[in-house]
Amino acid sequence: MSEKEIVRAPAVAGMFYERSPAALRKNIDEMLNRVQLPKIEGTVRAVVSPHAGYVYSGFTAAHAFKLLEGRKYDCVIAVGPSHREYFDGISIYSGDAYETPLGKVPINHEVRSELLRGEKNIVASVAGHRAEHSLEVQLPFLQRVLEEFSVVPIIMGDQRRQLCEQLSVALARVMANKNVLLVASSDLSHFHAYDEAVLLDKRVIQEVEHFNSDVFIDELEKKSFEACGGGPIAVAMKTAQQLGANRVEVLHYCNSGDITGDKSGVVGYLAAAFMQVNDVK
Repeated sequence: MSEKEIVRAPAVAGMFYERSPAALRKNIDEMLNRVQLPKIEGTVRAVVSPHAGYVYSGFTAAHAFKLLEGRKYDCVIAVGPSHREYFDGISIYSGDAYETPLGKVPINHEVRSELLRGEKNIVASVAGHRAEHSLEVQLPFLQRVLEEFSVVPIIMGDQRRQLCEQLSVALARVMANKNVLLVASSDLSHFHAYDEAVLLDKRVIQEVEHFNSDVFIDELEKKSFEACGGGPIAVAMKTAQQLGANRVEVLHYCNSGDITGDKSGVVGYLAAAFMQVNDVK
């Protein structure tokens, strides 16, 4: 007799996105259909996607996932920040699946085991996963654009430089020669007046475009800009480069003031991709 499957149930369905499967599919498909991207050639190694409620950041997120249409990945590694629990280190979900209203996404046990091997600060745990939304909100989009895939959900309890570097080295080691996508979950500045937020967020975008993860972390630590998932963004940059990525595509930016019209205190959202393009000169 097999052991009972351990499934992480949806924590923010009905709050951050529709609880009804039919309504959720319709909402995601409508957002994806509104996205107009130029033709972008190359291998997508990693994407950055926001994680607010779909009414606020869903259209920005749709740009990252629209880029994945027609592409296939055996596994998606999703890295996000912890909003509700502080813990030292990095937590990979220790169960068997993450569930959304669109169904269960199985955990890739093999990739998880490889990431855990020899890494003292990376552990299998439920810490950071229980009520966290930053990874959960990515999955329904992935379920709509990818046919079959497994997932490795990773929460960073601490985003200090050492952990960013350690995780990126482990990810690059495991992802090499595998058909794996990396998703970094992050919003940008929080609750500044509109014009101030735009200036802060432009600095994030500029450093993302420069594709230098060390400088990005420097600026994050100096508080030159804000990103609640700055660590995951840095990890995605550093990992993607180790895997051969040589181009950045900024796909969309907006903030909550653009959606609601309330510009007194806004949250910024970014979609970007790190690509491997063979014809870069």
